[in-house]
Amino acid sequence: MNARTNPAAARFVTGSTMRHVIVMAGTGAIGLMAVFAVDLANLFYVSMLGDTSVAAAVGFAGTVNFFHVAISIGMTIGVSATVARLLGAGERAKARQVATASLAFIVLVTVVLTAITLLLLEHILDALGATGETRELTRLFLTITAPTLPLLAIGMCTAALMRSIGDARRAMTVTLSAAIVTAILDPILIFGFHLGLTGAAISNVIARIVLTLVGLYGVSRVNHLIARFQPQRTWDDVKPVLKIALPAVLTNLATPVAAAYVTHAMARFGPAAIAGQATIDRITPVAFALIYALTGAVGPIVAQNLGAGRADRIRETIRNSLGFVLATVALAWIVLALSQHGLIRAFSARGVTAEIISVFCSWLVASYAFVGCLFVANATFNNLDRPLLSTLFNWGRTTLGTVPFVAVGIKHGPIGVLIGQAAGSAIFGLMAMVVAWIVVKRLPMGDCARLAARHAEEPAAISVSVPGAAAGNTVAPEVQ
Repeated sequence: MNARTNPAAARFVTGSTMRHVIVMAGTGAIGLMAVFAVDLANLFYVSMLGDTSVAAAVGFAGTVNFFHVAISIGMTIGVSATVARLLGAGERAKARQVATASLAFIVLVTVVLTAITLLLLEHILDALGATGETRELTRLFLTITAPTLPLLAIGMCTAALMRSIGDARRAMTVTLSAAIVTAILDPILIFGFHLGLTGAAISNVIARIVLTLVGLYGVSRVNHLIARFQPQRTWDDVKPVLKIALPAVLTNLATPVAAAYVTHAMARFGPAAIAGQATIDRITPVAFALIYALTGAVGPIVAQNLGAGRADRIRETIRNSLGFVLATVALAWIVLALSQHGLIRAFSARGVTAEIISVFCSWLVASYAFVGCLFVANATFNNLDRPLLSTLFNWGRTTLGTVPFVAVGIKHGPIGVLIGQAAGSAIFGLMAMVVAWIVVKRLPMGDCARLAARHAEEPAAISVSVPGAAAGNTVAPEVQ
């Protein structure tokens, strides 16, 4: 953020920081909830089939897709940051060229990754622990949906490009369109045409096609961010994008790695345990959309006050963000605890699946207070020129905060696995917040000016956290 920013444009350097946090998180949560609702609707209708193997297959497929989404999100961070900087500098023609080249590059990367995934699918399913009927169903679901992963990446990138130009409303319609299509087609294909899991997969494919078409229309026809593709200039155009995207991808991959390890651990207890994990993985993003949107809310506020040399308002923003996290988690905890029996009935959960949902809604949901701390800390690190700390805490939680805790918990069954994961997340979330507060506490006005000057030279990857498996997180482009 440039220290010379027009005060009229830098609206976060005045007024209540708590109000800024609430408004930014609230508007960001709407778009995120639309994304999460697609997965939730899919699992809801699939669960109505009454077969835990089918729900477990959706859970395994989600873990595989998570790696692709993490990589795609990392790429979109680089694209949106680079394009936004060029637009801010008045270089619209260059911004259009970079946007076009980046879209082409993302398609190339995701097509290659999808081909590798399909070629190695049997080995991947072995590593995750999928067996028997669940394995066959997972293979079926991924065989149908995986070829459209490049379309998902295009949709995500176009939404990020529209945010970079300030068209947040139209960016939101990209994800909303996919959610609406899924909500309409799922019951028709799954039950009306009696296609079961195949119907859910076909619904996913159609939703991704719509996502891509709406996104491309928005960036090309409405915002005119697509230029004539020039293959010979592609590498030169994407190099500045990769400077931001590659570190973001590295950070993002931490969460799917942890998710895969937890899924492998849960697989020891059968399809019912995987179905339970898949259910809470899809309930919590909707319940905690405000928490996941928080990094996108905190980032711009910290960045603008950094540019204005207002270290006091940066500290105030962090304090208010923590209060917001605690209040949001407390409210969600009450709602989930009171509605757990209704959720169990809605998802046709029985036995171990029902027990996992009940324990999570009653107690483990509290761990999201610490997940929220990690999100706030990551936003602070990214915008105060300490992105390495964000990467270290993400990978630290993935390794030291997951493997030993889950290894101990697995001795006590699937509930023990989730308790172990929650305990590791709590420890690293608290550690990250303590370190972030120390960084902010030691931030004098002179430091603000120095960092602001550096941010003027090179854009930071401002990000918003989105969920992974059971209290996991990754990073998505800023919701503006």
